[in-house]
Amino acid sequence: MIKALSLMGAISVATALVRVPMKKRDNHEFVQSVISKKPSFKLSDDGSIVINDYENSQYYGEINLGTPEQSFEVIFDTGSADLWVASSNCDSSCGRHAEYDSSKSSTYVANGTEFNIMYGSGPVSGYESFDTLNFGGLIVENQEFAEVTDASGLGAAYKLGKFDGILGMAFGVLSVNNVPTAFDNVVSQGLVDNAEFSFYLGNSRMDKGELLLGGTDPAHYTGEITYVPLRAATYWEITLDDLQVEGSSFVGAGESKAIVDSGTSILTGPSNEVAKIASMLGAKEIIAGEYMMKCDYDAADMVFTIAGKEYTLTPEDYLIPDGDLCLLGLMAMDIPEPTGPLWILGDVFMRKYYTVFDVANERVGFALAVHP
Repeated sequence: MIKALSLMGAISVATALVRVPMKKRDNHEFVQSVISKKPSFKLSDDGSIVINDYENSQYYGEINLGTPEQSFEVIFDTGSADLWVASSNCDSSCGRHAEYDSSKSSTYVANGTEFNIMYGSGPVSGYESFDTLNFGGLIVENQEFAEVTDASGLGAAYKLGKFDGILGMAFGVLSVNNVPTAFDNVVSQGLVDNAEFSFYLGNSRMDKGELLLGGTDPAHYTGEITYVPLRAATYWEITLDDLQVEGSSFVGAGESKAIVDSGTSILTGPSNEVAKIASMLGAKEIIAGEYMMKCDYDAADMVFTIAGKEYTLTPEDYLIPDGDLCLLGLMAMDIPEPTGPLWILGDVFMRKYYTVFDVANERVGFALAVHP
């Protein structure tokens, strides 16, 4: 898997957009989590790539499962397709996270299918169950999800972290057990008019952002949305035409692949290219593939070309301050063929550009976000 909230009220008909407020981790806390452990990947048994370890994710929000409702903080992740939360049967690896207790829900239906996923840091396992899901006020019936009983593969970062689980928003083909995604069920149960969702990611505690189900909000962006077709309906994978810094190209010979991933908070790319960019910007490697630099807001821009259109990240966009230094919001990650090599456009990119995930038309849209 490449890659939050007070509810706004129940929605009973599919005529309104559904807003899911999101919370943002403090920059200092986030930077420290990044430099303590870099993201990694593993090959799963079926040959797909599982990338996110999630402890570095910066945005998360609330969902509810069961009757009466049990609340969970989850990462809304466009780089994966499964919904999982900690189970009341989890061992000590789940720490003090909110845990789903099926015995307390009148709408619980047992399933029992094994759930096993291998993250870069190690395995996570449990079993599948069914229950009612409250997703931003939309009531999804019979949502299949995984109860995690062993989260040791995610390490202490999960045990002590802020999120209780993951709500995957990629395409269902990536699901471990071919389970319909939460948004698939939102659409199939007629809870939204349009099979699309969009992210507005805030850049401060006062500007936290939101996930919007069923459409877009013009108040959060300026200009027209430019849509880009997907290479395949698996990850939200598009073609990256070019990435330039000071006129030098870093995508290699010809076009490259990129994944738009809300579950990855920074940008990632092939290690040799990232190293060249970091050197050009004056950043110093602190751990393999991770870079810090002085907070030089006069440094060069990063210019991404997608479907012939340029998207520019300035130092204000790609530098994440922590005291007197800044984390370079670009990290090395070498993903093997056939999935890679690729670039991941995570929250650093999505914070600058309002991002639309159009499920029905298998495309992604970008527009310049408007922040207060």
